[in-house]
Amino acid sequence: GVFLPPDDDPTGTVFFVEVQFQKDERLCERLFGEAFLYFYRNRERFADWQAVILYPSRTLEQPNVYPYRALLTSDQVHCIYLDEVGDIRQVPLGVALMLLTTVEESQAPEAARFLLARAQQEAIETRRGIIEMITTIIVYKFGQLSCLEVETMLGLRLQETRVYQEAQTDEALRLVIRLLTRQLKQDLPEPIQTQIQALPLPLLESLGEALLDFRQLSDLHDWLQHHSPQP
Repeated sequence: GVFLPPDDDPTGTVFFVEVQFQKDERLCERLFGEAFLYFYRNRERFADWQAVILYPSRTLEQPNVYPYRALLTSDQVHCIYLDEVGDIRQVPLGVALMLLTTVEESQAPEAARFLLARAQQEAIETRRGIIEMITTIIVYKFGQLSCLEVETMLGLRLQETRVYQEAQTDEALRLVIRLLTRQLKQDLPEPIQTQIQALPLPLLESLGEALLDFRQLSDLHDWLQHHSPQP
């Protein structure tokens, strides 16, 4: 990602941040190529640049970096290895969230509960975002577990989190489109699918009930005309 300096920052330093969780044999070529091109195109806006590369461990580093040795040993490029940062209980909360993505599955539940407890000390809006991030990390790390099992693991209700609500919406969307295709005996046109994808979960559930009465595509079109959210 590209992080721009505040408008009132006299140094005008732009940061290029790369989070590298898979080995990339051309990471340096891509990162420095894109960074230099961006800096070239925006030279009048910035006085300097910095690059930060985040690795889970040194094992994911690009093997052949000889052509970039001067850059990688300069004070403009910073490589951070999460497994060397320190104890997840001792580092700042933002860093701890990154570390949570790298901990072993056997340690993840306890670490997540500890971070959830730390989040309670934050302001309400900040706390909500932290809880969402912790929940998302755990849901993806333990994808084989049911929602109830993840709830028990973390000691919270997933129904209150965005990742759960998004998963419910995605599941309902796939089911409704499959039922519509079967009911109307044809594939749905792309514009119609786009309209359906924009529906919130309550309307998807309503459409799932209404589609049993549809006989032709125009029935679906009429329903969407009356129920689609207005921009």
